[in-house]
Amino acid sequence: MHPELLHLGPIVLPAYGAALGVAFLLGVLLLKRRAPEYGIEPETAVDMGIWLILSGLLGAKILLLVVEGPAYYLTSFRGLLELFRAGGVFYGGLLGALVAAVFFVKVKKVPFLSFADAAAPGVALGQAIGRIGCLAAGCCWGSQCSRPWAITFTDPKAGQNVGVPMGVPLHPTQLYEAVGLFLLTGLILWFGKGRAAGRTFSFYLIGAAILRFTVELFRDDPRGKVLATSLSTSQGIALGLFLLGLGILYFGRARAGASPSEA
Repeated sequence: MHPELLHLGPIVLPAYGAALGVAFLLGVLLLKRRAPEYGIEPETAVDMGIWLILSGLLGAKILLLVVEGPAYYLTSFRGLLELFRAGGVFYGGLLGALVAAVFFVKVKKVPFLSFADAAAPGVALGQAIGRIGCLAAGCCWGSQCSRPWAITFTDPKAGQNVGVPMGVPLHPTQLYEAVGLFLLTGLILWFGKGRAAGRTFSFYLIGAAILRFTVELFRDDPRGKVLATSLSTSQGIALGLFLLGLGILYFGRARAGASPSEA
């Protein structure tokens, strides 16, 4: 793969950064288009989307420090530079965005679940495009694989930047997740709309959690562990988000089935 799309003297365009830029743009545009269906002004949705992106970037880097330890990143200039360049851990970004959303929906006076329903497909789409960026950069690599669809990294810059093994056939875990997320985006756009508030958001949480938990079984990059278990940090968070998604789905259906006064 090619971690750098363009390198002209001091000008470098990293593939992962370019993918993130496209992911953020398309995610916000999809949110803006869907916002009126949920009673949200498009401009308000865009403003919130940008703030949540910034909060997500911060959350992703914080979880990266938690998973890999702050010693390397915070004790040298090179470490700080790599922390700035790194995309971070996606679930940290999702959790950071969720925390920020709780604050901004109060400021903007927007129902949380309505905003979450409007944003969910854009989040899934952006996540899928981000995984293509991971593939280009070489991060989030898989374990050794003898299947015909195995991929082999040969660009030395990928090895230098993220430590992916060179010349070894690996599971294309980035593509596994990207394809799954593109399918999830289509499914929640098609089936997510319903009377129950939070339906689309809950479908995203449940689907993305199942997908991430499964893909983690084929990954081989350092990801940290949940206490003394064999679960990776992302698998532990995926379980929590799966349960959250089930809870929101049940709560939304219960409210939708209640009388207007009870609701």
